[in-house]
Amino acid sequence: MNILTSAGSSSLLMIIYLVVIVGFFWFFLIRPQRKEQKQKEMMLSQLAVGDSVLTTAGFYGVVIDVTDDTVIVEFGNNKNCRIPMQKSAIVQLEKPEDAAAANAGDDKKTTK
Repeated sequence: MNILTSAGSSSLLMIIYLVVIVGFFWFFLIRPQRKEQKQKEMMLSQLAVGDSVLTTAGFYGVVIDVTDDTVIVEFGNNKNCRIPMQKSAIVQLEKPEDAAAANAGDDKKTTK
């Protein structure tokens, strides 16, 4: 009888270990990845013409046109350098009004 109870408790302990391991992977690996993916999807949904962007290649540019899954980005001061690319190639987005507000804040700090 004693052998049966120890076998039952060891299988219960094994199940508890598995639940803890699965919970660990969920909390530290899967959950942050999903959160980051949702933030990127939200950023790309707010993408509009005139926004400054940073691409995965490290280039800064300005969005000229937006379609369903592609954007046309103008790089540098040369108006002839317009490149179509996928939206997923955009890593960072800065709205023009955000840049103006940041510059106004910098001006206030330097005048003090």
